[in-house]
Amino acid sequence: MRKGQYRFVAGFLFVPVALYLIFVIWPYIQTFGYSLTDWKGQSQTFSFVGLDNYKALFQDDVFLEAIWHNILFLIFIPVITILLALFFAFMLNAGGRSRAGGVQGVAGSKFYKIVYFFPQVLSLAILAVLFNAVYRSDGGGLLNGALIKVGLVDAGNPVEWLNEPNVVLWALMVAVIWQGVGFYLVLFSAAMQSIPKDIYEAALIDGASRNQSFFRITLPLLWDTVQTAWVYLGIVAMDMFVLVSSMTQSMGAYGGGPDHHSDVMATVMMRNFLYYGKSGYACAMGVVMLLLTLILSVVTLRATRRERIEF
Repeated sequence: MRKGQYRFVAGFLFVPVALYLIFVIWPYIQTFGYSLTDWKGQSQTFSFVGLDNYKALFQDDVFLEAIWHNILFLIFIPVITILLALFFAFMLNAGGRSRAGGVQGVAGSKFYKIVYFFPQVLSLAILAVLFNAVYRSDGGGLLNGALIKVGLVDAGNPVEWLNEPNVVLWALMVAVIWQGVGFYLVLFSAAMQSIPKDIYEAALIDGASRNQSFFRITLPLLWDTVQTAWVYLGIVAMDMFVLVSSMTQSMGAYGGGPDHHSDVMATVMMRNFLYYGKSGYACAMGVVMLLLTLILSVVTLRATRRERIEF
């Protein structure tokens, strides 16, 4: 029976494991191999250069600046998105009080969940088009138009949100956070449904405020979900290619404007791979991105690890 069980399990695992090795692991191995060469992308001939690409990589000011931009995204996008999603999820699930004195969501919470989730159904391309319209600098953009109406911006000198070196990163962050909050709100709301209302009602009887209920009950019981959300948002922050290349594409090849002030590792890599023809050099960037993402995931899981709370 046991031998038959092993064969049965192995039979089901063989095809997916083989596909994973062929289409995931093997390309990683190929990328590392190409990163040790001077491959130009279209040429079938290339020479082995060892670690020269990696040495040049850490002397490349544009790539080092792009790493710093990814770090900024990594700090602010997960923190702000998770805080907003937790706040809204708590208010929609346990922020109200019933007539009988029990705990429930605020009025209209089901409708608000749909409204908050709506941005998540938009593709990144549509998101880029939408926020390009919001940030338009010709006075017709939604944001500049509103600021002009209230007198905070001169109509003859509107703010160029995507062309200001000190503003462009924050403008991109707003777009990512706006889209992501709804998904994580639904994720946290689903996790909150498993928390018995009796716990909140007992805390309410003991005189606990909403803040105390959130920090003493909700957050500890949702910690595993928060940890998962942090890893996913960290991976989003380490990528950002589609949004940066779409929203800042008029600033240069594959975005990154103005003057590389919005570049991330992915845009620098694609520019070198497709525009400059430095494919081996770009593969080295890809390997560094992979290693940084793996390190980020491990560090995040270790740093946020804590004992599971049972109820």
